[in-house]
Amino acid sequence: MVGAQGPRLLVVGLNHAPEEIGIGPFTAAMARGLAERGLAVSAVVGKPYYPQWRAWPGQPGGWRTSVENGVEVTRCPHYIPANPTGLRRIVHLASFALSALGPAVRTARRKRPDTVICVAPALLSVPVAWLAARASGAKLWVHVQDFEVEAAMATGLVGKGGALARLARATESRILRLADRVSTISPQMCAKLLEKGIAADRVAEVRNWANAPEPDPENGAAYRREWNLGTRKVALYSGNIANKQGIEIVVEAARLLAERDDLHFVVCGEGPNRGRLMERAAGLSNISFHDLQPAARVGELLSLASIHLLPQIAGAADLVLPSKLANMLFSGRPVVATALPGTGLHAEVDGCGIATPPGDAQAFATAIAALLDQPDKAARLGAEARQRGLQRWSQTAVLDRLAGLLGELRGAPAR
Repeated sequence: MVGAQGPRLLVVGLNHAPEEIGIGPFTAAMARGLAERGLAVSAVVGKPYYPQWRAWPGQPGGWRTSVENGVEVTRCPHYIPANPTGLRRIVHLASFALSALGPAVRTARRKRPDTVICVAPALLSVPVAWLAARASGAKLWVHVQDFEVEAAMATGLVGKGGALARLARATESRILRLADRVSTISPQMCAKLLEKGIAADRVAEVRNWANAPEPDPENGAAYRREWNLGTRKVALYSGNIANKQGIEIVVEAARLLAERDDLHFVVCGEGPNRGRLMERAAGLSNISFHDLQPAARVGELLSLASIHLLPQIAGAADLVLPSKLANMLFSGRPVVATALPGTGLHAEVDGCGIATPPGDAQAFATAIAALLDQPDKAARLGAEARQRGLQRWSQTAVLDRLAGLLGELRGAPAR
C-alpha cells in the first residue's frame, strides 16, 4: 500500500467477492490487483447475494468497513428481490445507489482519490460515483460490464418502444457522458459506446480475464464419480440461470439428442429461472442439474466438459461478453455458443468452437453432435481455445494495462 501522496482510487460497484461468478469476482480482483500495483484502493460495494438472489448467510447487517487483501471495503445493505423482474430489479439497483451514497462521498472526502471507478451494472450508481468524484476533485471512470438498458429490452423487462424506453436510453446516455473515461470488455462493446455518443478518446477496452485454476489433469474424474457420469461425454453449462442466457435451448438440445447414450448434459448454477428450467427438463434422463460449485473446484469442473455451452438470446451478443467465456477457453475445451455472425460473441468463439443462430435448438444440437462425432476437430478447436484464453485473457496483462490507463487519466487535464 502506498502512502498518502501516492495514487489513490475509489471503486463503487454493487457486486463484489465473496460472490464467485458474474461481475463480483472481477471487481474484487481489480481492486486487489491495483492495490498490489501500488495504488491506495478503497471500495464501496453491496452485500453478497448473486446468483442466488438472496442474502448470503453469515453476513452482518448494516454498513460494515474492513480491510480485505489490502483494500478498504465498505459493504452497504440493499434490497434483494426474490424474483428480480421489472420494477423489482430497478428498486434493487436504486436501493444500492441510495445506500452507497453516504459512504462513497465520505470515503472520497477522507481518502481524496485521484480517480473514482464505477462498475456498471448498475448505471444508477454512476451519479453516486460522480458526486464522490466531485467531493474529492477526482476523475470519474465508468466501466461497463453490461449494457443493462438494452439487455433489459432484449429480455423483455422493458419494452423496446414507448416513453419508458426513450427515457431509459436518454438517461443512460446522460449518465455515461458524466465520465472522463468509459471502458468496456470487448471491441464490439466499445463500438457500442461510440454509437451512444461517447467520444473515441474517452473509450477504452479493459477485458475480463480467466480466473479459473489451471485445467484439472484428471479431467474431472472426481465429478464423474460423484455424479455417476461414467464414460459419457459431457456438454456443460455453468453459471447464472436468468433471462438473457436463453438457456432453455440447452434443454431442447438434450431432448433432441436423447437417444445418444454417449452424451450427458450438465447444468451447474443458480438463478431466477432454474426452477422453470428443471420443470422443462422433466422426464429427460440425459440432463442433470447441480448447484454452483466451489471456486476451488472450478478448474476441475471445467475440465469435466467435453463441450462448453454458451447460449445467449438474440440481441444480447453485443450487449455483454459473458465473463464465463474466458474460463471456458482457458480450460482447453471447444465452445458451442448461440450468436449471429458480426456479433462480438461470434467473433470470440470463431476458430475455437461453433456458433449457431440464437433460439435454433436443432442447429445447437447438431453442432454438439458434430463435435462428439469428430474428435479430431474438437481437439483442434479446444487447443485453439486454450491458446486464445492465454493470449487474450491474462489477468496480469489486463491489470497492467488498466494501471497504465489510470496513470494516463490522472495526468490528463480536467474536462
